[in-house]
Amino acid sequence: MDGSRDDAGDELTFEEYFRLRRDRVRRSAYLLCGDWHRADDLAQTAFVRLHRRWNSVRDPLAVDAYLRKTLVRAMIDETRRPWRRERFVADAPEPDGRSRSGAADGGHADEVATRHTLVEALRRVPPRQRAVLVLRFLDGLDVAATAEALGCREGTVKSQCSAGLATLRTLLGGELDDLRPAG
Repeated sequence: MDGSRDDAGDELTFEEYFRLRRDRVRRSAYLLCGDWHRADDLAQTAFVRLHRRWNSVRDPLAVDAYLRKTLVRAMIDETRRPWRRERFVADAPEPDGRSRSGAADGGHADEVATRHTLVEALRRVPPRQRAVLVLRFLDGLDVAATAEALGCREGTVKSQCSAGLATLRTLLGGELDDLRPAG
């Protein structure tokens, strides 16, 4: 994204990018924090920060990486704030109005139960380890890209991934034994 475009063209391009990416970024944010309302806030924070830097991002291929890094850092920043150390309310409704503990239709009940169990377990994993697990397993990043997104060394990613998987295995009773990261 070079500085040669006019402001109207930049806004239009950012709007298109936002429309294409917002749902994916929101889902990633949800997996990072485990709460749809916080996920909306984190996604908004990431997009606002990207918008501020939109004209200075020189490589169009780097926009996704910048947004991902911004999202993860926003999540980690939020977990450090004292007012964010809240307790989870188990029966808070989802954005579509369903209860978190409510049953799904019969055809997808197992898939929904598995997803719910995984998200509940992810909520109990420390934020940095959760970020590594989401980036490695759900976003499909390799160790190097995950390290860059988190601003840490590759060895840190490997150790955080190992510790996070160990925590998930404990929480889920060993159901993750066959899970392998992408890349």
